Amino acid sequence: MFKRSIFFAAAALACAPALAQHHDKHAGSGKVENLHAHCIGCHGIPGYKTAFPTTYHVPKIAGQQPGYIASALKAYRSGARPHPSMRGIAASLTDEDIETLASYYGGTGK
Repeated sequence: MFKRSIFFAAAALACAPALAQHHDKHAGSGKVENLHAHCIGCHGIPGYKTAFPTTYHVPKIAGQQPGYIASALKAYRSGARPHPSMRGIAASLTDEDIETLASYYGGTGK
């Protein structure tokens, strides 16, 4: 378990400089950075697979259309999409948080 934690921390740190280059209306406020921390641990690792609830490839979200990201997060939040980890994360997000994340990850590809 400790080795896994170290791996995730190292992976997040390795990805941080590239993601820090993106600027939007929330950059510097800490808002994007705080929200982004929920995502990067899984979606920021190229080729990452997880084993909960089953083994599957974690999709890349950077570069997806903002509308798709917002729609997916709202569907996880409402329970329309059943993934337990994503439901837990999305449940804590406000509509503004979802729009901030969709804007951050959407379009240009980070």
